[in-house]
Amino acid sequence: MEKTIADNLTIQRSLTRLTYEIIEKNKGVNDLVLVGIKTRGEFLAKRMAKQMLKLEGAEVPVFAVDITDYRDDRPANEQHNDLSNQVLTNIDDKHIVLVDDVFYTGRTMRAAMDALMDLGRPERISIAVLVDRGHREMPIRPDFIGKNIPTASEEKIKVNLAEVDDHDSIDLIK
Repeated sequence: MEKTIADNLTIQRSLTRLTYEIIEKNKGVNDLVLVGIKTRGEFLAKRMAKQMLKLEGAEVPVFAVDITDYRDDRPANEQHNDLSNQVLTNIDDKHIVLVDDVFYTGRTMRAAMDALMDLGRPERISIAVLVDRGHREMPIRPDFIGKNIPTASEEKIKVNLAEVDDHDSIDLIK
């Protein structure tokens, strides 16, 4: 059973709130880099960067990172891919905001942080997510949350974005 719990307007409001919170905590957009976790995190980061440009009049670098090779459910003997071709900016001494659609166990963010550390030494890493559904397995928590949606472990959250799914919504799947 699938139930829509957020529509396009709700998602837009959440992203706007996240954007304002990031700007406020960072005291502007200086030294800020948005890193979207593929696939939907990338598009959320791009949307946030557009809002930051409108609000602050400055472009914030955005890039996407594919963390597949950094996941802890892959065999240990597999090599990490070189991510330097994905990153178009120097991340040393920058405030990195990792952006993703759903925060669940924390394992995806741990993998993303491992990938970033292979690329450089950021001054700080923050986490922004559209949905936090709970059920941590790692001692990692998001700094910026669009919506808290507590779920049972057998339920799933599906974020649909127009760039990938032709519409924006957040669905709860039981």
